[in-house]
Amino acid sequence: MPLAVLAVALAWLCFSSFYTVEPHEVAVVLRFGRYQATSPPGLHFKVPLVETVLKASVEEHSLRLPFAAGAVRPTDPSEEETLMLTGDLNAASVEWTVQWRVTRPEEYLFRFPQIESEESAERLIRMVAQSVMNQLVGDYSIGEVLTERRADIGNRALAATQAALDAYKCGITISALQMQRVRPPEKVRPAYERVNASIQQRDRLENEAHKERNEQIPGALARKDQLIREAQGYADRQRALAEGEIAALLARWEAYRQAPDLTRQRLFLETMQRVLGSVEAKIILDSKLQQVLPLLPLQEGVQP
Repeated sequence: MPLAVLAVALAWLCFSSFYTVEPHEVAVVLRFGRYQATSPPGLHFKVPLVETVLKASVEEHSLRLPFAAGAVRPTDPSEEETLMLTGDLNAASVEWTVQWRVTRPEEYLFRFPQIESEESAERLIRMVAQSVMNQLVGDYSIGEVLTERRADIGNRALAATQAALDAYKCGITISALQMQRVRPPEKVRPAYERVNASIQQRDRLENEAHKERNEQIPGALARKDQLIREAQGYADRQRALAEGEIAALLARWEAYRQAPDLTRQRLFLETMQRVLGSVEAKIILDSKLQQVLPLLPLQEGVQP
């Protein structure tokens, strides 16, 4: 009998000295109740009666929120359970999904009971995620929640949820948070659909206006450049003419300053030549003539 008891004891010691960790698990080794090490998947050795092994799943879990009232596992909640108050005191139906996994098993196993660790972790995640989402939705108007701020709310909810879980030191990491359905309540949904249709029409008209603008701007710019070049050419021509006239006047002034009498006589002769050059018949009278005598036509073909 003593030999049999000893054999059984030795067999139990040998059997309890080894443990196996599955591929989807990690093992936490405790020595006299204190954390000692974390073991990866595979076959491992432990000291019997001294070390204890606790296993935790590191698979990725998915949690749909919000939970239906009184449900143990995720089910389709009623619309009343998904309603949240927005910043402009309207209501929006918000549903989202959280994906999480255990990244620090030593914290996870000490935080939650070993028997129902996954259920306890999901209760904590649900409590934190719903609190964070209610707060974030309350920071935006109903229009922002339904349209352009939806992705921003999801990103901020992921960061805030992870920060709250880190404060609890539960060893859980939120790998993804996806906004599933964000819509107005059923009673006011037709009105929101009409508003969305108006917004889409407005966007369409704005796009058409931008398209027309983009088509007209190149032609207008080309026409502007053409007019500017024509104006510059006209200005250059007028400037050249003005400078030429100024140069001629300055030359005449210089000639007049050097010989006033000759210059005055020359200008008079040039002027008379230019004026009388187109006159066919000319009558010249002596400036000293005292009275007018009958004129005798001396040129052939000229009538008196």
